[in-house]
Amino acid sequence: MPHEAATHEGSIDAAIRLFRRHGGVLRTRDALRLGIHPRTLYAMRDAGLLDRLSRGLYRLADLPPLGNPDLVAVALKVPGGVICLISALAYHELTTQIPHEVYLALPRGAEPPRLDHPPVRIFWVTGKAFTEGVETHEVDGVPVRIYGAEKTLADCFKYRNKIGLDTVVEALRRYVRRGRTRIDTLMAYARICRVKKVIRPYLEALL
Repeated sequence: MPHEAATHEGSIDAAIRLFRRHGGVLRTRDALRLGIHPRTLYAMRDAGLLDRLSRGLYRLADLPPLGNPDLVAVALKVPGGVICLISALAYHELTTQIPHEVYLALPRGAEPPRLDHPPVRIFWVTGKAFTEGVETHEVDGVPVRIYGAEKTLADCFKYRNKIGLDTVVEALRRYVRRGRTRIDTLMAYARICRVKKVIRPYLEALL
């Protein structure tokens, strides 16, 4: 029995080292691929050594609290997606709204994600409207794909009927007010999103 206990503890120590080597967060399938036994994984969860961020996604419990756990969970579970619209506005500090779900762009035809948490609102996008303007930002040590501020504003005008024109205009106002404007870039994305004529009068009123 003592030998079994020592082996069990050794397995947990080895698993913790593997977690730390990967930023403290692993998907179940990646943990198994790295050689962590399912029994070890569930024993760590039951002992409070791991926090469950989402189904099949675990993080070491002794790490500092995540600043943005929802974005981290979605980025790890849906690596092909891009954070967009209200969630991207919130990241770029261009809205006073607190999103209650993660807004995520996926290429049309991609498999819909199976997530029990956090709630995700999917937008199916094609061509350059999906591929252009993607930035990778490190959030809580995890690379997260997010549309840049200008692409996000163009997207918001495109989906203004779904997210509310007042939210979109507020975001544009905050963008102009903070300086650092890249109007040519914004209008290039507006052309891709086919909202150039829609944005122009609002922009002219603010500049």
